[in-house]
This record gives sequence, C-alpha cells and structure tokens, in this order.
Amino acid sequence: MNNSGSIQEAAAEKAVSLQQIELARLIAQYATEGVHQTAIASLYLARLSQPSAPTHALHKPALCIIAQGQKQAMLADEVYVYNPAQYLVVSVDLPVTGHVTQATPEQPYLSLRLDLDPKEIGDLIMAGEGHVKKSDLPARGMFVSKANSSLLDAVLRLMQLLATPQDIAVLAPLAIREILYRLLQDEQGGMLQQIAMSDSQAQHVVKAIDLIKRDYRLPLRIENLAREANMSSSSLHHHFKAVTAMTPLQYQKQLRLQEARRLLFAQVGDAATAGHLVGYESPSQFSREYNRMFGSPPARDVARLRAAGVTGAAGSPA
Repeated sequence: MNNSGSIQEAAAEKAVSLQQIELARLIAQYATEGVHQTAIASLYLARLSQPSAPTHALHKPALCIIAQGQKQAMLADEVYVYNPAQYLVVSVDLPVTGHVTQATPEQPYLSLRLDLDPKEIGDLIMAGEGHVKKSDLPARGMFVSKANSSLLDAVLRLMQLLATPQDIAVLAPLAIREILYRLLQDEQGGMLQQIAMSDSQAQHVVKAIDLIKRDYRLPLRIENLAREANMSSSSLHHHFKAVTAMTPLQYQKQLRLQEARRLLFAQVGDAATAGHLVGYESPSQFSREYNRMFGSPPARDVARLRAAGVTGAAGSPA
C-alpha cells in the first residue's frame, strides 16, 4: 500500500514538473521584458531578466503562478516566498511589497497573473459547484499553496488560447471558470468562498476595506467604519487583522503613503503637497512615516526611482 502510494505521488510530481516546463515555454513565447496584459483581459504575463527592487502596490484579488524563478511578497511583517512548485492567491485588496529574487538573462523570471472576480466565484458557488468545507473564521487574504496537476492543466489551456485569438471570447471564460473551481477545491479554497458570500465575516471585512479605500484621505473613525461594515468595533479589529495582517489604521497608512509616492513620482507638487493631498496634516509626520515605509525621505526616494529607470512608482504585483 505504501509502495503504491509512493508511486502515485511520484507520478503526480512528474506530471506537475512537465506542466511547469510547458508553462514556462508558453510564457517565454508570449512575454516580453516587463509585465504586460494579454489578449485575455484578466491575464498578465511577466518576464524579468534580473532580480527586481521591492515594489509597493495595492494588490487586487488574483492568482499568481511562477513558471521560472522565485519571488518574495511581504504583507505587513509576513514574508511569502513562492517558486514554480507553488502558487500565490490574493483574495482581497491588500497593500503588498514584492520583489523578484531569482532571475538571470539565461533563466529569466517567468510568471502569470490572473485577476480574480469575486462575482464569478459567487456565481460558481451558487451554481452548486466548487463546494468546499465552510468556515466562519476569516483566514489571511493572501496565501501560498502547492501547485497541483488539475489546476496547472486548466491554466495551460487558458495560456494555449493566446495562439488562437478567435477562440478567446468563447473558451477563455470556460477555462477561467475551471481555474476558479480548482482553487475552490484546493486546501485553502475556503477563503475564496468566504469573500464571495454576502453574510460571511470576510465579506464584512471587504466592505470595510472598500470604505477605507474610498475615504483614505479622511480621518479614520473606527466606530463609524464598524457601523458601516455592520460589525462591532472589537469584531472589526479582530477580523480585519485576521484577513489583512494589519489594523484598519495601518491599512489606511499604507494606502496614503503609496498614493503620495505616486503623486511625487508624477511631479504633483513637493513632499508637503503630496502629504497634504493624501490626508496628512503634519509634513514632518508624513516625511517620517514615508521614510519608515520606503527607506528614504520622499525627495531622495523618488530621485532613486528615477535613476533606476523605474517607470511607475507602484510597480506591478505580477
């Protein structure tokens, strides 16, 4: 029995290895240097020939799969490292810092990002498909899991559609639906199910996130935020941190500083102006918190980005 199980496990690992090789070949075929959207609107491909500097971005819900190389993502103080044996899912909007750690011209970093639509996940659940064990406790909104053959098979069929653009409109939605199904079936599929269910605690957290994003420039009143998200203040604090790894105030600060960096890079005024535009009343507090997050004062940080040839202050989460 043990020998039979070992043989099956070895066969499954070999299948995944071959699928990873094919995925790398397809991404290399269609991806140019950088991160680019494909003919499939929700699918992005990335190719980098050297390790990247850390980039800060508000990561939308997405599935990220690396076919070659390695990447590190940071959520608050948590570090997630993933490689071709794994995939990363972000299930809610999260301020994430990421950088490619393994890439060379001979062996470039190759990855794909498929943006996830919570409505499509909800439709799949309502149709009775993708059933997973339910949990009332919100889990972290970003996780890394081991890639399996069924998921990679669906991803490969989506990638292969890039060779036949005339088939994309009809067949891409079917492949994406299967990918969502495989994610829901996987070991951490419960979090994806929660964000698509209107009565879940995770959905209340999503509501709070949307409110913070809408009003990030304004002073944050936890009591008001909790009321609008239909939660008590203590429940909001507990469940918000369970999903995002940070408090609502910390989340707001990340949004403010990322937007200020974007404004500075776009030359919309000086540091004091940028800080004021994102809600800071004290220029010194803004500069202090900016320095803490990005490692340099505003002017020096933006000058460093320009010298490095960065074309956008936020970078890409692919």
